[in-house]
Amino acid sequence: MPLPQVVAVADPSPASRAGILPGDEIRSMNGQVPRDVIEYQMIADEPLVELEIGRGGLEVLATVEKLAGEPLGLEVASAVFDRVRTCDNHCEFCFIYQLPKGMRKSLYLKDDDYRLSFLYGNFTTLTRFTEADLERVVDERLSPLYVSIHTTDPELRARMLRNRRGATSLRWLRLLLDAGIEVHGQVVVCPGVNDGNALEDTLCGILDEYPELATAAIVPLGVSRFSGEEAMRPHTRAEAEAVVGTVATWQGNFLSLLGRRLVYASDEYYLLSGRDFPAPEEYEGYPQHENGVGMARLFEQELSGASSGAGSKRSGFFQWVEGAPAEGYRAARAAPAQVTMRRRNLPVTLITGEYGAAVLRPALDAAGYGDVELLTVSNTFFGGNISVTGLMTGGDVSRALGKASPGRRYLLPDVCLSKGLFLDGTSVADLALPVEVIGSDGVSLRRALRTRPAA
Repeated sequence: MPLPQVVAVADPSPASRAGILPGDEIRSMNGQVPRDVIEYQMIADEPLVELEIGRGGLEVLATVEKLAGEPLGLEVASAVFDRVRTCDNHCEFCFIYQLPKGMRKSLYLKDDDYRLSFLYGNFTTLTRFTEADLERVVDERLSPLYVSIHTTDPELRARMLRNRRGATSLRWLRLLLDAGIEVHGQVVVCPGVNDGNALEDTLCGILDEYPELATAAIVPLGVSRFSGEEAMRPHTRAEAEAVVGTVATWQGNFLSLLGRRLVYASDEYYLLSGRDFPAPEEYEGYPQHENGVGMARLFEQELSGASSGAGSKRSGFFQWVEGAPAEGYRAARAAPAQVTMRRRNLPVTLITGEYGAAVLRPALDAAGYGDVELLTVSNTFFGGNISVTGLMTGGDVSRALGKASPGRRYLLPDVCLSKGLFLDGTSVADLALPVEVIGSDGVSLRRALRTRPAA
């Protein structure tokens, strides 16, 4: 089993005082070999931590004495030290199968690991979940978890996942809920497969079998030009309208029976159908914000100053864990640009995807930023119906900037970057014009727009 590698040591810290160095390999902690950063954290919280360290082929023993709960002061290289549990489903709607060849290897990793669900909010189908996993989740209270439901019909679920275990794996969802674990669900709706009456049956099944579910997000199928599945196609407007109508009906049912709406349609459905987004209070705290549910409405509030944005991100383990690597939703997208006051006097253009433009224009106008222009980037890299800002690539952004005027401030939301790189492997430095990278929330945009030189 690969062992945790130390990549950084805070100074001063208990770990630095004990002589632990970057590059050290943690072979054991208090006699236990941690499987992941979850176990690492639980041991690291102890007031006495005895570490067996591997360093340059030698074994080094280090004893750390500290206050209970005081951080060790280490950062480790990965979240899972044993192997990530990969997905053995073969869903025809899986976006990983729709990626072109030649991208970064990490983008092709299909995980179905409940630990990554807890750590980063990844959705798991539970088809590889076991009794031992259930025992650990319950004993260690690994909550919340995120589960891909897609349908509550066993036969249809097995067919959609292309895995016969898909017919029975939701039994784990029932057991998790029985144990009081907070679970958020997701239904990826594929036109002609699990929409229409099948979606109605799924929502009825949730009410009947899983009423303790915290939330269920209804999200549309994304189809890139690299998809080889003939049955997979984008929604028509009429189909999107039908999904929004179904969700609205069932929100009323859940509200009257459970006292909460439980089910939410993603923002894309309102854009596809031409419907207005629900009122902010109807999102009930934006629990699936990072899954595209309520992003637009919260952005409007943040931009106008009606909301500070607090509580808009996924809650989870990495809100507090010490030593965890910056990955997933916790990753630093890119360092904010250092902007001179002279450049702040230039007219502003905000770079965005096609869906983003539909949200940003009315939000900017309503907040008094009508002079801000939009540079809408068409996603030729993925093609199909891929129009979200987070999937913009450097090549597409650079082509759009190549046709733009150089005498402006160009603001790029960081959601399309991971560790400073676009999905196609290019960086901000490769773009045709200089850009300023800002946070993707309305507060960050408002801060960038309202900063002006003193009169």
